[in-house]
Amino acid sequence: MRKRRTRDDWTEVALKALAEGGVAAVAVEPLAARLGATKGSAYWHFPNRDALLEATLERWDREHTQAVIAVVEKQADPFERLRLLFGVVMQNVEDSAVELAMLAAADDPSVAPVLGRVTARRISYLVDLFIALGFDADVARLRAQLAYSAYLGQMQLLVKVPDVVVEQRALLDETLRLLTTRE
Repeated sequence: MRKRRTRDDWTEVALKALAEGGVAAVAVEPLAARLGATKGSAYWHFPNRDALLEATLERWDREHTQAVIAVVEKQADPFERLRLLFGVVMQNVEDSAVELAMLAAADDPSVAPVLGRVTARRISYLVDLFIALGFDADVARLRAQLAYSAYLGQMQLLVKVPDVVVEQRALLDETLRLLTTRE
């Protein structure tokens, strides 16, 4: 007898498939095979493939943005929040692959609004951190954009050419120094 699969099981495997093969990989039949489930199980939880994709994108937002911010917010000091944020988001190649898959699918009508919302939320959070560090709003926006761009570039390197990536701790320290120095 097959194990009964939950909605969470489906979005978990769909997020992994998205990281490996992009939005097109979020397809019921291959996901069912990966889960050892029937297609009917998917349709028990989701009326169609689009609903599965939507739930997967919402899971990505919860796990890769909302949960990260919640962890980071436990730090009182804004510099330590920034350090923790970079440390958390740059530690996992699998997470980086999901992020790159989302960016690659930026023109997909299902992905675009979620990606736009999540990106705006992330940059807004960075702006708030830089303001908390004492930068005025205009400079905070510039540094937030630079920080987010550094994050995206580092993910690309981690996934595509990991042999050129320098030691993460040294990179984190230098990135934070550059982003927070007032010169």
